[in-house]
Amino acid sequence: MSNTRDPKITGGAASHASPRRFSTSVAMTLGTRFIMLASALGTSIIVARWLGADGLGSLAAINVIIALAVQLGCAGMPSANTYFISRDRSKLASVWSNALLFGVVGGSLLAAAIIIASKLRPLLFGNIPINLITVAALSVPFQLITLLGMSLFLGTGQIGRYNLTDATTQVLLLLNALVAVALLGTGLYVLVSLNTALAVLVSLTVAVVISRTVWRASEKRPWFDVQVFWEIIRYGIKFHICLVAGLLILRGDLLIVNHFRGAQEAGVYAIAGQMGNLILLLPAIIGTILFPRVASQPDPRGGLTMRATRHTAFIMLLACLAAVPVSFALPFVYGAAFKESTVQLLILLPGVFLVGIESVMVQHFSGVGLPVAIPTFWMIALACNLILNLILIPLFGGIGAAAVSTFTYALIFVMVAAYFRLKTGNDLSSALLLRGDEFRELVNLVQYPGR
Repeated sequence: MSNTRDPKITGGAASHASPRRFSTSVAMTLGTRFIMLASALGTSIIVARWLGADGLGSLAAINVIIALAVQLGCAGMPSANTYFISRDRSKLASVWSNALLFGVVGGSLLAAAIIIASKLRPLLFGNIPINLITVAALSVPFQLITLLGMSLFLGTGQIGRYNLTDATTQVLLLLNALVAVALLGTGLYVLVSLNTALAVLVSLTVAVVISRTVWRASEKRPWFDVQVFWEIIRYGIKFHICLVAGLLILRGDLLIVNHFRGAQEAGVYAIAGQMGNLILLLPAIIGTILFPRVASQPDPRGGLTMRATRHTAFIMLLACLAAVPVSFALPFVYGAAFKESTVQLLILLPGVFLVGIESVMVQHFSGVGLPVAIPTFWMIALACNLILNLILIPLFGGIGAAAVSTFTYALIFVMVAAYFRLKTGNDLSSALLLRGDEFRELVNLVQYPGR
């Protein structure tokens, strides 16, 4: 390795681990996430208004299929990449070379598998036309490369680039919907095609940016390091179980609703689920920024994690309370066909609150190597979720899906919180209740985010 490296990727753990800097990073990231939130809402409103509940349901199902494929195929590499780079920046070139090759080969195989499955077993995808599945599947290798690349942004502390990529992608998805649906008046095929083209563009951009960073940081750039690859895969598989189980719990129920109750009811439930996921953006921000910090400086007592969790619990409470009146506005915004989304969102909110806290608290374990207990908890929760969904969704549709989701979110929270208390020795009140000085600091960060 060269002695002259890009300063953005060589800062030690201490350079970004202070609680104050962590809080500032979270506060400054909120602006980016508000842009994403507004763009995602705008996209769903346009599709709902112009294409109806059927169109929105089909698009939501397609997006879930592709997201599941990317997460299933990534083998936990994104989280493992962030973990390894946070602890040892000298592996950056090898990690990126392995990730790029894995994304191209693995993503292409996944895309081919989806296309073949849609032709041989079309009933697996409900009433979604095969041509839509095919076009969407072509984006899989590119989305996988983007996901792997963004994990390196996190590992090297380039939070700004990470946020910029996320926000730009979401805004361009909104523009795609405006052009394809609102202006041109075309259907889902054009919209899905534009989204696939966007995935290609974003992927190539991320690949170029990271490759240039690696080029500046390293004189030796191995194409494929087998030893590093297997280290990442062995470590990543534990993350993979948690991520896939979490994605199936968070979004897989929409596919079950689509299968048993049709695209229209799936479209209605997609709105409630989307609102819940938008609320979860905040803990996702905190967890994303927290993970490389706790990985670079593991703390058996979980001090930084508890601080982040206390802030999360307080803000999540405010967000969920604010979502109550919003739920009653959904039929007015999306149309009368979406009136049941109000009840579904109200049922989801308690679970959203709990799983948001869990998603930050669990970063303590991610940073210390992710004990086997954590993926075990997620597998238990997933099994309960699938069984209950298959029983209740055919009977109650989206309302049944919402109730099962809240139960499952509460279950995973209880298991992780109890394990956190056991391993760190801290009372849960220390991890959940915001302190007076932290409240004042939070108010100051909101008023003066740049300070």
